[in-house]
Amino acid sequence: MPGSEMKGARTRVKTTALVALVVFSLLLIFLCALLIRTYTFSPGVAGDQRWASGHPPAHAGDFSPREKQRMLAAFKAALRIRTVSSGEPQHNNTALEEFGLHLSKAFPAVFSSSVVQHETVANYSHLFTVRGSNSSLQPYLLTAHLDVVPAVAGEWEVPPFSAEERGGFIYGRGTLDDKLSVMGILQGLELLLNRGYTPQRSFYIGIGHDEEVGGNSGAKNIASVLLSRGVTIAFLLDEGSAILEGVIPGLEKQVAVIATSEKSSATIGLTVTTASGHSSMPPKETSIGILAAAVSKLERNPMPRMFGQGPERGLFEHLTPQLSFPLNMVMANLWLFGPLISRMLEKKPSTNSLVRTTTAVTEFHAGIKANVIASSARATVNFRLHPAHRLDELLQQVQHIISDERVKIEVLQSDPPIPMSSYADDAFGYQLIKGTIGNIFPEAVITPGLCTASTDTKHYRNITTELYRFTPMILKEEDISRVHGANERLSVRGYEEVVQFYFRFIQNSDS
Repeated sequence: MPGSEMKGARTRVKTTALVALVVFSLLLIFLCALLIRTYTFSPGVAGDQRWASGHPPAHAGDFSPREKQRMLAAFKAALRIRTVSSGEPQHNNTALEEFGLHLSKAFPAVFSSSVVQHETVANYSHLFTVRGSNSSLQPYLLTAHLDVVPAVAGEWEVPPFSAEERGGFIYGRGTLDDKLSVMGILQGLELLLNRGYTPQRSFYIGIGHDEEVGGNSGAKNIASVLLSRGVTIAFLLDEGSAILEGVIPGLEKQVAVIATSEKSSATIGLTVTTASGHSSMPPKETSIGILAAAVSKLERNPMPRMFGQGPERGLFEHLTPQLSFPLNMVMANLWLFGPLISRMLEKKPSTNSLVRTTTAVTEFHAGIKANVIASSARATVNFRLHPAHRLDELLQQVQHIISDERVKIEVLQSDPPIPMSSYADDAFGYQLIKGTIGNIFPEAVITPGLCTASTDTKHYRNITTELYRFTPMILKEEDISRVHGANERLSVRGYEEVVQFYFRFIQNSDS
């Protein structure tokens, strides 16, 4: 028996050793496969160099001190006009009219040129048609919006509509969203016309006046005008993304993100109705308490992670060659490490928005007097849907999270999902944007990505399938909160780069 036991023990040891060897071999093979994929991985888009020439065009973007002074003065004057959109249809019509007059004064060459036609759309929006000399080239569209969100003066270091210059920065509502694009596009065209430039490719400039409240009057009508004339365009370039610096974990380089799609928006109303009464004899639960509990549940239970199921996957895959080990191995193998990256990204609001549908409680209305039990309470919740998230799924999840039949759930607004535009080698619009970024920001890594906000591009889907979102500005981590927040600002140099980008872009488009 002892000999038999010893023999069995030796057999078990051999078997264990063999299993361990097999497991180790498999792990080694698996690790080798990961490393091979890491160092041979290619996102598949190198870029078409026809649109990325380093040679300056005939009219280089070297602006004189006087030109810089005038462009800066025109930009500041635009910031001082209070074109605030606070709700549909609440606009400052006087300011919108004033802004239109300012454009005609700031850009005399644009408004007097024989190749440029200007027209007002929906009273306050603007459409410019720039006729090129070569009718065989398909036109494109540059869009921006002149309205801004409200600003609470007490939260700012300087008055929000002062356009005060401090420490090399211009402070003012609209410096980042989106008067820099409005003024930058028209300023670039103005400078080109002053140099005797005649475009070969026709293009349009659409300036909406109500983007901050949905664009249903401005951009929607501009698109309708173009559609009624049978206009189709090669691509559209709007705001919605930027050059990020220090925002993406593990990457020190600037990352220029050209958004090929965007999150759609859904606004849901929550309502609770109960009996009213005197505050001296309150019920166990009031309408405000019930609704507050529902809202708290939504904030404590975020929507599920969907990282890697949308355009954000292309962003991280394109960054792989720029990263060092082990981050490059992680990014090259998102099929395995996606959940890990997702957990890292969700720690910051700026990157959490890439991971999932976001939930934001934006309004809460209840009560009429301190000693009266409110008979009803209403809350508004805004969701920005991940491209892979459907509205019906969202509503089911909201209902499941709240789990209270006393809370009435109603869809107040929703946008259909936005399809992803091409970023292939032969995608003219994408490669043109990419090439021009390389001209003005040669150190930036350029990648496709996802716009986490909603833009006016949704109104133009009937005139092109190629919708891109990019603003030629550098955003650091601390700048992101300034968009729609306090102390919105742009550096003087940053605005000059915006003008240089559009100045160069218009010329590059003649390729």
